Amino acid sequence: MIAMGGSIGTGLFVASGSAISQAGPGGALVAYIGIGIMVYFLMTSLGEMATFLPVSGSFATYATRFVDPALGFALGWNYWFNWAITLAVDISTTAIIVQFWFPSWPNWAISVFFLALIFLINVISVKSFGETEYWLALVKVMTVIIFLVVGVLTIFGILGGHGPVGLKNFTYKQGPFVGGIPAILSVFVVAGFSFQGTELIGITAGESATPEKSIPKAIKQVFWRILLFYILAIFIIAALIPYTSPKLLGSSAQDIATSPFTLVFQRIGLAAAASVMNAVILTSVISAANSGMYAATRMLWAMGKEGQAARTFSRTSRRGVPLMALLLTTFVGAFTLLTSILGPHVYTLLVAASGLTGFIAWLGIAISHYRFRKAFYKQGYEMDQLVYKAKWFPFGPILAMVLSIIVIVGQDIPALKTLNWEHLSISYMSIPLFLVLYIYYKVKYKTKVIPLEKVDLTPHKDDPDFARKQAAKRARNAEKQKQAH
Repeated sequence: MIAMGGSIGTGLFVASGSAISQAGPGGALVAYIGIGIMVYFLMTSLGEMATFLPVSGSFATYATRFVDPALGFALGWNYWFNWAITLAVDISTTAIIVQFWFPSWPNWAISVFFLALIFLINVISVKSFGETEYWLALVKVMTVIIFLVVGVLTIFGILGGHGPVGLKNFTYKQGPFVGGIPAILSVFVVAGFSFQGTELIGITAGESATPEKSIPKAIKQVFWRILLFYILAIFIIAALIPYTSPKLLGSSAQDIATSPFTLVFQRIGLAAAASVMNAVILTSVISAANSGMYAATRMLWAMGKEGQAARTFSRTSRRGVPLMALLLTTFVGAFTLLTSILGPHVYTLLVAASGLTGFIAWLGIAISHYRFRKAFYKQGYEMDQLVYKAKWFPFGPILAMVLSIIVIVGQDIPALKTLNWEHLSISYMSIPLFLVLYIYYKVKYKTKVIPLEKVDLTPHKDDPDFARKQAAKRARNAEKQKQAH
């Protein structure tokens, strides 16, 4: 449920409409299917590493061990920064959403309330985070299922009172493809942002009771459901609302009244459609902020343990919560929130600086998995020693690398065409920040890319029981081979 909830949010409920208006129904479907396939390979890559080495540091730890400590350092701090800033963005969005019902309530008071609530959920225990996230995710999943049922019935004329709709909107004017390949590439970026959050599955592996069972199960079941939800939802929106409709142009939480979901529910006569979707989008934003707080805290805690951040961040409370990491994440989130009230320019720059971090993290996951599997072969390990095996290696991580780079480069194509340096500096700010972190660590500690034969493939050193199980499995495999000979 955490994996499903992490990738179903305003990207689906609001921004999907703008994707259809930009590239047409066919272009939007191609973009979302393309990114969906990439995310599948990323999840299988992450799953293979997470079941072999279940740690809360996830891909930052994997990059440190399988590629280069400088890459792990840069990925970890970049990802923490991204979620700390995104936390503030989500918290400020809650105020916009609540003002839909209570326009006279002050923004800052609503934001402070939700920040305190999310801090409280995370400071109690990891169980309170998981339980909260489960129910918030359930609301989103049920909304999508109801929307899909209503949408299909409307297309066939059973609901809505207008007779069968069919697929005429797919060929309306320039449909199904509008704007050609450049438009599809621009929607790739929108689709990429929509799917971000799926990598949370790797971070939760460190606190899962049985990662060797739960992670593969989540990857197998959840991914196809997410892809089905997105593809079917976009198909239904495109069938019911022509891509030329100005109502599809909304792309942020301020556009709740014109969410494609709201428009479809209004079509069947649901008078309170905007209010219902407003409540659902509020749960989505709270869920995203809750996940962001958890992800940032665990990443900082893991870096503290690895010596890539102050050791104080590796300390935990009696309930196992990384308290110092949680406090710093909350402080940065609160400071960013303050800049949105006092200095909009600083706030815009902070948000822009975190913009591409999710895609950089995906690129890091693909590189780490490619190196992990190559080192696994090089050091003479057998494939049956892996708890979970990513399919189609090396095609999967290579495809993920290529598409991640395309999405990163295609972040602002108009600015690239006209060489608008002001826009370029804002759109691509994440890249120089990442490079500064990488070069700083590399120069200071004189790190090098780890040779494949020296990559550390020992099991999780902080979990002796896991190490014992892996050693026993290797011994059983060796015995079987002996008997076979």
